Amino acid sequence: MIIKEITTLTPTIQTAIQHFIDLLVTTPYTASNETLTALVESENSHLFLAFDEVEHIMGMLTVGMYYSPTGKKAWVEDVVVDDTFRGQGIGEKLVQHAIEFVKSKNVSLLMLTSHPSRIAANKLYPRVGFNKRETNVYKMILE
Repeated sequence: MIIKEITTLTPTIQTAIQHFIDLLVTTPYTASNETLTALVESENSHLFLAFDEVEHIMGMLTVGMYYSPTGKKAWVEDVVVDDTFRGQGIGEKLVQHAIEFVKSKNVSLLMLTSHPSRIAANKLYPRVGFNKRETNVYKMILE
């Protein structure tokens, strides 16, 4: 397996990302070409895909980084592995890759959220070193 940061959008990559989005979300969402191009060209967003030896795309993860008054921080987002490849440690390898990537960027804090229904993911994150925070997460959809 190889994990690559995606910096150029191709039709194959765009199709794979949409497939992973469909696996990840409960409300249908189509990522526009404009959105995906902005993602792969952003200095603050880093899209990683896991490939097998014959270039099948097995999984996806995004790292977003930013500065705040309390330091440089990062979030892991949109971790998903294709159904065909689940149970093979792909998600763990993606997360470990993200951790090492963030460390190389001198980030002081790495965070993520995971829905309680994602049982395997919620077992994975503490195993690789994440601690559960006692906080509330709020969202506001602006449209």
